[in-house]
Amino acid sequence: MFGVFSVLFWAFIVVTCPVFFVGAVLLWLVTLPFDRRRVALHLYSCAWASFYVYICPLWRLSVRHRDRLPWRGPAVLVANHASLIDILVLFALFRPFKYVSKQEIFRVPVIGWNMRLNGYVPLVRGSGASVRRMMELCDAHLRAGSPLMIFPEGTRTSDGALQRFKNGAFDLAVRHDVPVYPIAVHGTRQALPRSGFVLREHIRARVEVLPPLLPADFADAGALRDAARAAIAAELGQ
Repeated sequence: MFGVFSVLFWAFIVVTCPVFFVGAVLLWLVTLPFDRRRVALHLYSCAWASFYVYICPLWRLSVRHRDRLPWRGPAVLVANHASLIDILVLFALFRPFKYVSKQEIFRVPVIGWNMRLNGYVPLVRGSGASVRRMMELCDAHLRAGSPLMIFPEGTRTSDGALQRFKNGAFDLAVRHDVPVYPIAVHGTRQALPRSGFVLREHIRARVEVLPPLLPADFADAGALRDAARAAIAAELGQ
């Protein structure tokens, strides 16, 4: 049953994504002269991604404490990463952030094109040059007033356990003196684990925005990193 449904669901996404992308291009062209941060395009992309979450009969999603996230001003948003579905459910936050994502996603037709239109930030894992370029783009976004969405684990967990956090997101927060918002994502791994594309079961996913952490309250980026990880781990019950 789940195998047949998965084929139909992914086929529906493949067929409808080009339609949404046409709308994205038109919106980008109309707003280009006055929306330098591409806020309107990102919110359109939020609606596009959320559409697939909310129409899927196997999934139920709730977002808690969305109001903690700012509409204006730079910030660093960090979330745990257990499934490809995390990307979709985090769009349901409907805040004007810029995703930092692995380069491979930018090569996916239509989806990757939209990510480039939005000015999201690509990263090649293991490449020092790519990391430096990523940090430069993140610096530019923060200076322009755009929040960043980063998965500090770097990759999806294979067993559900929260992995160690990398330093990049927290170095950015300290250097720009902007708040870090830990975000706990529940339930997505049960729907779509790291291996395969077969949707597994009915889920009740939840995105929980935790209270912000201010760099000034911590000795250094490492302490800020550990505090963010501890907050997410506690919310996940780990």
